[in-house]
Amino acid sequence: MYEPQTHLDDDIPILEAETVVIKFVITGPFAAGKTTLVKTMSEIPVIGTETAVTDNTSSIKTNTTVSMDFGKLTLVDEDMIVELSLFGTPGQQRFNFMWDVLAEGMDGYVVLVDLSRPDSFEEAAGIIAHFARISDAPFVIGANKGSGDPGELEGVAESLGAPGAHVVACDATDQTSARDTLLALLEAVLWAVDAEIEP
Repeated sequence: MYEPQTHLDDDIPILEAETVVIKFVITGPFAAGKTTLVKTMSEIPVIGTETAVTDNTSSIKTNTTVSMDFGKLTLVDEDMIVELSLFGTPGQQRFNFMWDVLAEGMDGYVVLVDLSRPDSFEEAAGIIAHFARISDAPFVIGANKGSGDPGELEGVAESLGAPGAHVVACDATDQTSARDTLLALLEAVLWAVDAEIEP
């Protein structure tokens, strides 16, 4: 049952937490888990544009995103409220014109890769290269569908043509794991902001 807030003495100043709105793009190859991650983390019903797969990739999954997935997540700490807008991109190349549209104004992005499908790494490398050309926003690589062995993350960034990139183990179906991936990106974004402010 809802309990009304206790009113403090009017003479005591109440410090309101700063609200910051941040835009994250979730991208990656076809069937990497982008829609799943957005659905796992969104606190609102996800706005999606899925349609049936009609080409030879239907053996991998039956539906695909043709425009975007959109969700929201609010993170709260002592002095800041972060409202994350999550935009999932299409994975199929024929819809890649949406990458640039969704990347407009983004603060950071997650590149999801399916560790069980190393044949998709070349495609993921192309996506990373594309986003690097159009934006200098921070990014992390979310290593999805792995075995949980930390050793399997070794060499992933290099395989994707992004040596030195932060690789995070990510189970897109697990809220804690998906949240950790977003927090890793948020940390990178806030660090980049601080670096710009410092003289």
